[in-house]
Amino acid sequence: MTTPDSRPRHRRSRLLAVALAVVALVIPLTMTGSAAAHDSNGARPRPTIVLVHGDWADGSSWSAVISRLQRQGYPVVAPPNQLRGPSVDAPYLASYLQTIPGPIILVGHSYGGFVITNAATGAQNVKALVYVDAFIPDEGQPAAALAGQASVLTPALSNPTSAFKLVPIPGAPPEVVDTYLLPNVVAESFANDLSAQDAALIAAIQRPASFASIAEPSGPPAWKNIPAWAIIGTQDRIIAPDSLRAMAEHAGARITEIDASHVSMVSHPDVVVEVIEQAIREVGELQPA
Repeated sequence: MTTPDSRPRHRRSRLLAVALAVVALVIPLTMTGSAAAHDSNGARPRPTIVLVHGDWADGSSWSAVISRLQRQGYPVVAPPNQLRGPSVDAPYLASYLQTIPGPIILVGHSYGGFVITNAATGAQNVKALVYVDAFIPDEGQPAAALAGQASVLTPALSNPTSAFKLVPIPGAPPEVVDTYLLPNVVAESFANDLSAQDAALIAAIQRPASFASIAEPSGPPAWKNIPAWAIIGTQDRIIAPDSLRAMAEHAGARITEIDASHVSMVSHPDVVVEVIEQAIREVGELQPA
C-alpha cells in the first residue's frame, strides 16, 4: 500500500537514480573530451596548468596568467584553495589533481606553494612545480618559521592585530581564527608595486586565511622527486626575498628574480608565463606549435 508520506520518498528515489545515471554518463564523456581537446594533432596532449592561489587571495589573482596561457593553447584551471591549513588544503588539492588526465604543471603562489609541496607528493602525473613568491617548506617546517625577519608576518605572530583583522570561526577553538590583511598592509607590503586602486580592490575581495595555514608543519615535500622553479619578487614584504631565495636553493629550484612585490603574477604575468613554459620545455612536455 502506498501512503501519502511514501510518495515523496519514491519521487526522490527516482530523481536520485536519474541524477546518478546522468553523472555516470557525463563524467567519462567530460574526461575523454578534455583529453581529446588537448590532442587535436594526434600528438601527446599538452600539460594542464594548475594554478593554486595563496592566503588573502582567490583564483582571480591568476587572471592575467590564465588569459595568456589559454591564448597559447594550454588547458588551465585555478581551483579554490580553502585556506584552512595544510592538513585540509593539501589533501583537497591532491584529490582534485587525481581528476585531471595527463601531465600536470603545478603552480603555487605564497601559501599555495606550501599546499602544492604537500599535495603533489607521490603524484605521478605532476611533472614540474613552479613557486611564485611562495613558501617551499621542508618536512616539519611551518610557514610561520619561513617568512623571514623582514616580513610583516613575523612581528604579527606576537601582535596579530598589527597586520590582521581577526574573525572567530564558529565551532573552532578560540586560538584558531580567520585572518584578513589590513588594507594598509595590502597596499604597503602585499601589493606594493600595484596602483592604490588595484591594491584597494585586492583588500576588498581577499579571502580569509585560517591562522592554521601558517602554523601547521609541512609533510614530506614533493620537490624531492619533482623538478622545481621559483620566481622571487625582490620587493616582497610578505615573504622576505632572502627567505624565498634560501627556500628555493634548498629545494634545488631554478630561480628567476624580478623587481616585483608579493603578487608577481598580477604585476608581471608575462614573466610568470615565461617561467611556466621554461619548466614545460625542460621536463619535455611542450609540444611543437
